Amino acid sequence: MFDLTALRLAATTVYQSMSPTPQLAWPLLAEQLDCTVWVKHENHTPTGAFKVRGGMLYVQGLLTREPDTRGLVTATRGNHGQSLALAARAHGLKIRIVVPEGNSREKNAAMRALGATVIEHGKDFDEARSHAAALAAEHHLHLVPAFHPDLIRGVATYALELLEAVPDLHTVYVPIGMGSGICGLIQARDLLGLQTEIVGVVSEHADAYAQSFEQGQVVCTDTAHTFADGLACRQPQPDALAIIAKGAARVIRVSDRDIAHAIRVYHEATHNTAEGAGAAALAGLIKEQPQQQGRRVAVILSGANIDRQLYAALLDEDLV
Repeated sequence: MFDLTALRLAATTVYQSMSPTPQLAWPLLAEQLDCTVWVKHENHTPTGAFKVRGGMLYVQGLLTREPDTRGLVTATRGNHGQSLALAARAHGLKIRIVVPEGNSREKNAAMRALGATVIEHGKDFDEARSHAAALAAEHHLHLVPAFHPDLIRGVATYALELLEAVPDLHTVYVPIGMGSGICGLIQARDLLGLQTEIVGVVSEHADAYAQSFEQGQVVCTDTAHTFADGLACRQPQPDALAIIAKGAARVIRVSDRDIAHAIRVYHEATHNTAEGAGAAALAGLIKEQPQQQGRRVAVILSGANIDRQLYAALLDEDLV
């Protein structure tokens, strides 16, 4: 997809708008899990999630390729949309963002605050994505996909930071939504010549990527009902699946109960907020804890954008 020079150039672009995020080894996590646990804090970006890196790079590249672009449209559950809204505002572009009905109110509010027009349509991300494509055709807008080489190269800068700071990791656990995060991690690992194994984590209630990984072909599901909205994918991207199939050690499933527990562990052990997808990697490590004893492991805390009422209920163990 890209070489190390291109990845370092992407980092230079990203750092014009944000600082590198920290990777921290938390003693209480090590004590609980009997291994050294590094957390990559993508909850500390300007939009509270790793996606912001890809949006910056994508819009810059788009305007180089298509300087007459006047407006954008995309579909999201929130973090991808915030990323593009921030980048669009920086370049004076208008953007329409389609979200599923009942989407996170706080994510919707954040996108509107960044200047986006937010449109609720469809029962899930995949229906929202179809509507975004229709709007693009009707209004002559540029349709931003959920998976693209520039998006991957942008988000891969978090992986470059982590793997150069902590090069002797045995395993990294990473959530899978549409696939850009894990694909960027795989590419960065390979470019640095490391042997670190990468484990993708999905919700057992939205396990299209796990089924696809196991069967060696794209498998779509009828539903993706999980409170971890960043994992709610029914239709895997074929290009993403090809990279994951080649570069991931495995793709594992965790339950909503597992994710809720990981959110509480993050709060108690680090006092960091994690959204559902952001806690999925830690949930995966907890599930595989016996086989990781004594090792150096990292988890990607991919985002912190969770609605207050949901977060409070999860901390009080009132849900799942």
